[in-house]
Order: sequence, then structure tokens, then C-alpha cells
Amino acid sequence: MVRKSKKITAAILVIGNEILSGRTSDKNVSYLALWLNNSLGIKVPEVRIVPDIESKIIKSVLALSKSYDYVLTTGGIGPTHDDITSRSISKAFKKKYTYHKEAYRILKKYYGEKNFNDPRKKMAKMPQGSRLVFNPSSAAPGFVVKNVICLPGVPSILKSMSGNLKKYLKPGIKIYSQTISIQTIESNIARELESIQKKYRKFVEIGSYPFFRLGKIGVSIVIRSEKKISLQSCHKAIIKMLRNKKIQIFRGA
Repeated sequence: MVRKSKKITAAILVIGNEILSGRTSDKNVSYLALWLNNSLGIKVPEVRIVPDIESKIIKSVLALSKSYDYVLTTGGIGPTHDDITSRSISKAFKKKYTYHKEAYRILKKYYGEKNFNDPRKKMAKMPQGSRLVFNPSSAAPGFVVKNVICLPGVPSILKSMSGNLKKYLKPGIKIYSQTISIQTIESNIARELESIQKKYRKFVEIGSYPFFRLGKIGVSIVIRSEKKISLQSCHKAIIKMLRNKKIQIFRGA
């Protein structure tokens, strides 16, 4: 008998005043959520954004780490005064905030003895006993402590580290997904989609997302399921409904 994979969950905790002030647009949540769901079958039920305030970081990290299999934090592990994620997580788990020998060696080699100043040394400080997530872009590593994975806030750097992150994540149940793009408005299919969703509610999740491109109004219907057969059956039901209503389906659906 083949043993089924466990449903694995992760929360994403975005840390930084620059996100809350609107000065910086967050791109990490969408990337991580897609990557976790599609590549590893890890569902993301919750995302939080907190400022660079120690008490708020500690409270959120402890709450999320108890509720989900993993917590991925982004931001606050750089060299500046307001980068306090590492120190805050050390306090959250009552671990010594200290230099990680391997991280220190990596950064010293990257910057050179002369340019390895105190702010750069700070990026080697983290909770004692942390495991490193290596950084192929700018050397400064992320780290893992308990079930919390701390990553940088710069999207390009975070993305480059995802390959080195996989070894710390246990894959969950594979999620199958299919998108049907159509030329209509949501209200024109809302009642029918609700009916189909009720029929497949145990196994399939249906989402409806409006768009406007190339001068045309349309809707993307996204269906997701752990069961490929259920997904295919639901897809056929939606296609049949759309054809009955004579709604244009874009190629590839």
C-alpha cells in the first residue's frame, strides 16, 4: 500500500517598515507562495506583515511557528540598524544571539579582511545553532532555527536562494492546477461556478479572477485539486457550462 504524503503548511512573515509604508512593493509573497505550492505541495494558509519592532516580530514568529509546519520570514537580516530579525528570533526562542562561525567565514572571504566592517559582520550574527541557507548572489546567508526559515528581503537574492532552501522543507501533497481564460464578466458565470463548486467542494477549489488586457475584459478560472481525476472532471464540467452559455474560451483552456 502506498503511503500518502501529509498535508504540509507554511506561513510567510514579511518584516519591514518599508513594506508597510508603501515605499517598497512586496514581490516575495507571490514568488514564495507559488514556489511552495507548485514545486513542493506546501500550502500557504496565512501571510502576515509586521514592522521592524522586536515585540511584534517575536509575537508573530511564536504564534505562526506553533500553527504551521514552517514559517518563512523575509527581510530584516541585513547590515543596518533596523535589521533586527535575527536578534528578535534569537529572543523568541531564547537562544544566544551570536556569530555563526561558517557565516562569518563566508562573509569575511567575500568582502575581504579590509572591507569586512562591523555592519557586514552583523550579517553573520544569528540564533545559536542555526543552520545556513547559502546565498549564491551576495554571500550573506539566511538561516533556519527550529521550523523558522529566515530569508533576505531583496527579491532577486531570495529567489536565487530557493534551490538551497529545498533540503529544509519536507514536500507535501502535490497540487494539480489548471487555468481557463474566458472573455466575459464574473457576474455572467457566478451562479454556475457556485453550483459546480458545490458539486466538487470535497476535492476541488475553484477561483475566479477578472482581468483586463489588450482592450478586452475577461476572467481566469483557476481550479486546484490534490486529485488529478477530480480536477479533470471539474474542468470538463466548467468547459461544458461555458460552451452552453456561448462564452469565448481562449486557446489553451
